[in-house]
Parts: sequence; C-alpha cells; structure tokens
Amino acid sequence: MAHEVMAKLLILLTISFSAIAAVAASGSIGESHRFSRSLSPKSMGLKKEKFSHLHFYFHDIVSGTKPTAVKVAEAAVSNKSATLFGEVLVMDDPLTVGPEPSSKLVGRAQGIYASASQEEVGLLMVLNFAFMEGKYNGSNLSVLGRNKIFSEVREMPIVGGSGLFRFARGYAQAKTHTLDLKTGDAVVEYNVYVFHY
Repeated sequence: MAHEVMAKLLILLTISFSAIAAVAASGSIGESHRFSRSLSPKSMGLKKEKFSHLHFYFHDIVSGTKPTAVKVAEAAVSNKSATLFGEVLVMDDPLTVGPEPSSKLVGRAQGIYASASQEEVGLLMVLNFAFMEGKYNGSNLSVLGRNKIFSEVREMPIVGGSGLFRFARGYAQAKTHTLDLKTGDAVVEYNVYVFHY
C-alpha cells in the first residue's frame, strides 16, 4: 500500500514538473516571437514633435502630349455621368513654389484620384507628396481624403509620412488657382499643416 501511494505521488510530481517546464518553455518562446510591445519614442530616435506649414502649387495636366495625370479605368456609366462617376486617374503631378509651370520644382504628387460621387464632382484622393527639395528631399506625406473640387477650399487629412515626416498627421487645404474647363488642366494651391518628428 505504501508503494502504491509512493508511485501515485511520484506520478503526480512528474506531471506537475512537466507542466511547469512546459509553461516556462512556452513563455520563453513567446517572448522571442512577440506580436507587439510598448516602446518609448526616444528608443526609436524620435525627438521633440514639430509643427510645419508647407505651401506649394499642384499642376494637374490631363491634356496634350505629356499629361501628368492619365485615365486608367472607367465604369460603363462614367461617360454618361455628369460627375464622371467611376473614372480613375493615376497622377505624377509636379509641385512647385509658384503657380507658373516654370516655377521651382519642390516635389511630385504621385497617386490615384477617382470620381467617387454620383451627386457632385467629388474625388477620392490617394496620394503621396514626394518632396525633392531642401531638407525634405526624399521625405513623403500621405493623403487620403475627399476632394470636392468645385468648393472654394477643400480639406484632406494627412494620414502619415516617411523620412522627416515619419509619424506625420495633419491636414492639407486645397484651393483651385486656375482650371481650364475645356482641357481639364488645373493648378491647385496647397497649404499643408503637419505634426511630425
């Protein structure tokens, strides 16, 4: 009888130690393959947050032999729609200091815009402002928002960035400087307000 109690106790101890060892092993494996963790901004080399204002002109040229925005898709109803609903364009538009096409180039607006409203001319804008001048050379700001192009001033969110605009957030205000209703070509003034590190 004493041997049976001792055998059961030995089996119970073996199971207990095996369970403890399994938990300890899974904990150390989990640590090396962790999904997320909290970090301090300093550990990523982030310094004091800044607030910047950028001002430039966006040249959207859809006509001529060297357009900067081209149609890549349309719906069956796009040509019958007063708002061109369903039309999608890809752009690589110059960004300049002044409204003249010959003004100093500071970057490019690269992305997609699509007519996304059946009721009014409203564009879905998905683009990067890719800067190539001064301290912002190689840095980008990302925009994702609605652009009601016939409103005097439109506001779109800045949803991120890279380079000097890492962790960016803010907004862009667009105001049409010129619009040629025959060709569709436009120059748009942008004021961008952004928090970044």
